[in-house]
Amino acid sequence: MLLVRLADVSRQVAATSARSQKIAALAGLFAEAEPEESPLVIAYLAGSLPQGRIGVGWSVLKHVVPPHVAPAENPALTLAETDAAMTELAAVSGAGAQAERIRRLRELMAAATLGEQEFLVRLLGGEVRQGALDAVALEGVARAAGVPADTLRRAVMLEGSLPRVARAVLAEGAAALEAFSLRVGSPVQPMLAHTAGSVREAVEALGRCAVEEKLDGIRIQVHRDGDDVRVYTRSLDDITGRLPEVVAVARGLAAESFVLDGEVLALDETGRPLAFQDTAARVGSRVDVDTARAARPLSPVFFDVLAVGDETLIDEPGDRRQAALARLLPEHLRVRRTVVDDPTSTAEKEAADAFFAETLRRGHEGVLVKALDAPYVAGRRGRTWLKVKPVHTLDLVVLAAEWGHGRRTGLLSNLHLGARTADGGFVMLGKTFKGLTDEMLRLQTEQLRELAVEDDGFTVRVRPELVVEIAYDGVQRSTRYPAGVTLRFARVVRYRPDKRPEEADTVDRLTGGGPGGAPGAGPSGAGPGGEDEG
Repeated sequence: MLLVRLADVSRQVAATSARSQKIAALAGLFAEAEPEESPLVIAYLAGSLPQGRIGVGWSVLKHVVPPHVAPAENPALTLAETDAAMTELAAVSGAGAQAERIRRLRELMAAATLGEQEFLVRLLGGEVRQGALDAVALEGVARAAGVPADTLRRAVMLEGSLPRVARAVLAEGAAALEAFSLRVGSPVQPMLAHTAGSVREAVEALGRCAVEEKLDGIRIQVHRDGDDVRVYTRSLDDITGRLPEVVAVARGLAAESFVLDGEVLALDETGRPLAFQDTAARVGSRVDVDTARAARPLSPVFFDVLAVGDETLIDEPGDRRQAALARLLPEHLRVRRTVVDDPTSTAEKEAADAFFAETLRRGHEGVLVKALDAPYVAGRRGRTWLKVKPVHTLDLVVLAAEWGHGRRTGLLSNLHLGARTADGGFVMLGKTFKGLTDEMLRLQTEQLRELAVEDDGFTVRVRPELVVEIAYDGVQRSTRYPAGVTLRFARVVRYRPDKRPEEADTVDRLTGGGPGGAPGAGPSGAGPGGEDEG
């Protein structure tokens, strides 16, 4: 398949908000692609490279973006040739690496048409945002293969990979899906949660349910088959070697075969969770495992079980899975929870609210409310799990904005957010393009262009005069921004024309701790179901 075909569909999908049109366009693309090309198509549409990081950032791209390299007149570049070029770029290292990357990338760009060049720049710059994520791509594959989307979705959740399942079903048809089943040792995609505004809202929506601690650690899926224990992340990466304490816990259980869903987190000497970054740093550490473990031990906690022995439980209701979990694990290895048997009972709803408040006092970030009659719907953000967290807001100043892509082409979208410093200046805390309506995009583009002081074609820097209200879930340490912290899951609530820049919130509010301080920035905010649920 030619790259131009994928680039055209990417633009087409980005230009429409209609899910049905996105699916139709993707179905046509998958029908034309060879089955072995489908994994690459899926990766590129999602804005990722199979090779991972290849050492190409703006310092390289600025030398090859149009019009620095004349485009080819006629499309001839194939997906396979593009993938091979990316593999070669990833292999470049040593002295003169940047110059060699520029040379190789210029060769690739010279073989691409203007439309292909623009797509490659977005792909390499991490700016492919046309809404062709796995959920929509899955439906496109299902239509191209002539199989029910639910059947394909189940195969993907059990195999843990849309690209692998897509290749099989596009080559062999519906019969290929029978080969995909839950297997101990093969990770499945985790179930995710939607959001509710309050515990009572969630309880009333779900009926009989459980309210569980929503912790903020690293999501883990633990498989044991005899002496073989494997530990996987939410993204299904194998991190067994980094978590010997989890392996030891799994081997200490009575059952010799199971699949557990939970999280791992770092605790202080009082048992309160440390910040998410402390857990993430330990899990991601490349130093000697014993040294890392001694410096920061981790504690696993589990909230679901997908299989025990010969029994597969993912299709069983939540209360039955919880009963199996209680038989398998001692209480200290299970997430705290309370059950609401009668969602119409005022007393039970008050008890659920009290559990939420106590969870926050223990340093966790909220609760998950789970329907007790619902199966484990792996790989989906189901309506039978609802997360409830306190909402934090700040009034910040817009320091810059990035030009959008796809449906946002020609509009200033990604906002650079700043907090006020003690000397009257502003310091950047992060970026967000979430929460912006079409009308807000139009208005902010007009206003920010009037305030512009510099435009390099990608980012427009502005006078710090517009105040915007930002909702966020917490604050985490960051070496990327000068304040040393950044906002987690920031999204725009509204602009505040009634506020002057000097009335914006200060960095001290985020870094000072205590009331009004940084939620999630200090020792609070870690454990099962946290960021991995959201």
